[in-house]
Amino acid sequence: MADNYLENQYENYLARKAAMGKKTAKKKPIIKVQRLQPEAIEALKEIIAQPSFRMPFDIFREHLYSAEDLYKGYQMDKAGSFKDCYDQQVYNHYLKMGKATTDIKETLARTLHDHSMTNAMNDFLAHFDERQVVGIMGGHGLLRTEEAYRQVVMVSKTLAENGCLMISGGGPGAMEATHLGAYMAGRTEAETADALELLKEAPSFKDKRWLDTALQVMKKYPQEQYVSLGVPTWLYGHEPATPFATHIAKYFDNSIREDSILTIAKGGIIYSPGSAGTMQEIFQEAVQNHYLSFGYASPMIFMNKQYWTEEMPVYLLMEHLIKKEKYKNLLMTLTDSTDEIVKTILDFRNIKQE
Repeated sequence: MADNYLENQYENYLARKAAMGKKTAKKKPIIKVQRLQPEAIEALKEIIAQPSFRMPFDIFREHLYSAEDLYKGYQMDKAGSFKDCYDQQVYNHYLKMGKATTDIKETLARTLHDHSMTNAMNDFLAHFDERQVVGIMGGHGLLRTEEAYRQVVMVSKTLAENGCLMISGGGPGAMEATHLGAYMAGRTEAETADALELLKEAPSFKDKRWLDTALQVMKKYPQEQYVSLGVPTWLYGHEPATPFATHIAKYFDNSIREDSILTIAKGGIIYSPGSAGTMQEIFQEAVQNHYLSFGYASPMIFMNKQYWTEEMPVYLLMEHLIKKEKYKNLLMTLTDSTDEIVKTILDFRNIKQE
């Protein structure tokens, strides 16, 4: 079938070329259609099916990444080995070739990689009901020592224990807190408090022992029952991917990555304090809910009343736009209560889909 297809394509090309010649030639041109030789067919098949690329990343990846995959080559207590791990080798290549490279071979390789990531992520998500998937958005700069970090951990932990698949952008800060919470699901509050205490040694992802302390927690408290999905990007490769995410879909194209997170979190999104990136995610999600892009609107929960009404008064703006009927179908909640957040998400999940 492949041989006939290639031959037909070649014949069609010659026929189109002949048709173009009719428009300018005084006499009808004589075109003899040549059949492709078997060697040429095999060469074309190989070019189409198996591009020959030598890249530091897997182009046709069948499965999502794990922390072990991304940090392969890293050795604890040897900060210098970080540059040798798979994740950093890919990031350095990405910078070398250019974030917005025009190299066709490079752009094709990245596109194929991201396409395989989406396929692998869809395979993974097929094991969950779409309303089980809940996202938490927030700033990468949130410190492990802050109360907001602990609150995100506890919200995520409780939701995971109640059957939610927790997802985030897969980086540090509020994103890491999301996956730490899911990672500590099934454990006691005392054990979770101990994990938080261990992480306080390196509050910021810029601290040398940020990764080591996370790996120490994972070694002390192995997780074999609960999973979570992180969706980071090499566009922000200076922000390390959290190892607490059991499954990681890492992308080159940030626009695909951003849209994927908001699209799959049909169980609702919780917004912890964040800056420009979180603002973007709020309005992207509002558009999906306004137009009922997936048949229904999902909860938009704003965690921290003071932040969302004073420091970043986006909640008040959204309320104003709803009153002006610029937005419809938004299911918004503003709260400081962990219990209210959990109840809102679980109540929504239990609503029967029409």
